[in-house]
Amino acid sequence: MSSQFPNSSHFPGFGTHAAHHGSDPDTWDFKPIVPPISLSTTFKQSAPGVPPKYDYSRAGNPTRTAFEECVAKLEGAAEGFAASSGLAATMLIVNMLKSGDHILVCDDVYGGTNRYFNRVVANFGIEISMVDPIDLTKFEGAIQDNTALVWLETPTNPTLKIIDIAAVCEMVNRRFEGKKKPIVVVDNTFASPYFQRPLELGASLVFSSVTKYINGHTDVCMGVICTNDTELAKKLRFLQLAVGPAPSPFDCYLALRGARTLHLRMRQHETNSIMIAKWLETGEKSGFVKKVIHPGLPSHPQHELAKRQMKGFSGMLSFVIDGGIAEATLFLQSLKIFALAESLGGYESLAELPSVMTHASVPAEQRELIGISDSLIRLSVGIEEPEDLIADLSQAFETVYNKKK
Repeated sequence: MSSQFPNSSHFPGFGTHAAHHGSDPDTWDFKPIVPPISLSTTFKQSAPGVPPKYDYSRAGNPTRTAFEECVAKLEGAAEGFAASSGLAATMLIVNMLKSGDHILVCDDVYGGTNRYFNRVVANFGIEISMVDPIDLTKFEGAIQDNTALVWLETPTNPTLKIIDIAAVCEMVNRRFEGKKKPIVVVDNTFASPYFQRPLELGASLVFSSVTKYINGHTDVCMGVICTNDTELAKKLRFLQLAVGPAPSPFDCYLALRGARTLHLRMRQHETNSIMIAKWLETGEKSGFVKKVIHPGLPSHPQHELAKRQMKGFSGMLSFVIDGGIAEATLFLQSLKIFALAESLGGYESLAELPSVMTHASVPAEQRELIGISDSLIRLSVGIEEPEDLIADLSQAFETVYNKKK
């Protein structure tokens, strides 16, 4: 872990919990070291209406339970709730609301989250406001008496803004003192529980797209919600059954296997991404780069907040290439190790152009306001050798700017 963080002990026991939690061999009669994949959709009952721990796999499944217990432990939570995708998990949270409620969302979020809130949820009588949370006064001014959900994403996608989670939670508590408080959700996908624990900073729920860092192998589509709030946990458990976005047992097995090495992968993601960010900012090709966005760089506007709030940084960074969509497109097409693809958080390095890929569904005027231009490139830095990744970026720059000569 980077030495720049004041709390260098990280989260105590994280790697041990990742390796073992949810896998107690004594859970099973035959005591397997690796939890088995339980494919059965139904379970024999000893009498009518007297099921064992499980009755139907939509409501609960042994393999899913193992995964949920592991991730909950890593997030510092009492309970975890898995869903078939990140957006399915988002839907579970929104299903706790009702018509007439208001959702306050940070302005820079995953494109699919933006699309779901504004083009789906808004059709059911729920008001949506998207506001820049860096300006806390402005963000507080957007809170309404009917605000039922505050949705934060930090670091944000793709501009990597850092939101002060504790400050927002304190603001919400102060505004609703003596009243029913809104649910504060933090999308922790870009950080992972290895680098950030929103529940310890006051959030009601922490959400992650398991598809990304937690699974880490680009072969599972899942989401997960964790909480220490018993009332919210009861509602979420009911909604898992009633709404039904259950992940498959095989996906739960793969995601649990991925979570076992989360701490090891995140260390390398951090090392590689900081090395690349520094190279982009000051290296031999920095003349082709207008701006580098990485919370680990002192040039990042919320760098000091990031050091206080997080334990380190993931493999995510963005940069603005000199030129426009033509230069960005040729650069991306010229990469050989980085794959031009959506998603993030896998062992492999990916590169994309958010304006026409992950955030294409965000209205153009909103993209411009946030800073998602046609020259903003997002990198998901993998765990390959960093020198090879830098060499790949370097040759892509040469291809773009040699052709312009």
